[in-house]
Amino acid sequence: MKISALSSGSSGNCFYVSDKNNSVLIDCGISCRQVLEKLSDLKQNPTNLKAIFVSHEHTDHIKGVDVLAREFGIPVYATKGTYKNCFLCSDESLIQEIKEDETIKIGNMEISSFLKSHDAASPVSFNIKNGKQISIITDIGYACKSVCENVSDSDFLVLESNHDISMLESGPYPYFLKKRIASNLGHLSNLHSGLCVLEHGTKKLKNIVLAHLSAVNNTSSLALSNFRNLIKERKDMKPKIFVSERGKHTPIFDI
Repeated sequence: MKISALSSGSSGNCFYVSDKNNSVLIDCGISCRQVLEKLSDLKQNPTNLKAIFVSHEHTDHIKGVDVLAREFGIPVYATKGTYKNCFLCSDESLIQEIKEDETIKIGNMEISSFLKSHDAASPVSFNIKNGKQISIITDIGYACKSVCENVSDSDFLVLESNHDISMLESGPYPYFLKKRIASNLGHLSNLHSGLCVLEHGTKKLKNIVLAHLSAVNNTSSLALSNFRNLIKERKDMKPKIFVSERGKHTPIFDI
């Protein structure tokens, strides 16, 4: 399998996963034009896109779904709570309902949804399996049981590392927004993201991409240093750690 974080952060989230002639997007919170430009940069063929899986209804995860899905006739998979609480696609025949714990097969890939804690109607994250497992886990208030279980099973992990706690507390956001971000329905901090992997990661976890970094309450260097300082406590784990930079796509990773 191949994976790239096409975009990550509050301005738009979109993750590309491919297995030979079949590929999927996990979320599409950037425009159709941006998706096509990024895939072109990565020398990936958009006509191989077979599905868009939507984690929840917030705009930074669904912005480009309608146009991209209609342009290429791509099915859009979302929970009932998600598609009932937003506008996903004007061609309703493309919307496919999934349960909060369902597995869909696309080519040789098995894409499984699992529950998470976030302030949305029926939020899920996804893992993708084809011999090995890619887990894409962002927009989580805390590392609940299902998140921890999937971190334990991951060979390649995309994990939210949204904010530095001190930067959030002393930053410019109004109190209600700080409270929401730090809550169990908000976003995972650098510290708690690192602790999740420290406690639940296994030696088969070879790559970690830190995602959904705040532009105001975090920096790439803080997120990386936090992770590296925590992970070094695990002598049996030596994953390569990357950051999904705001507005930029990562390279293609081969799994």
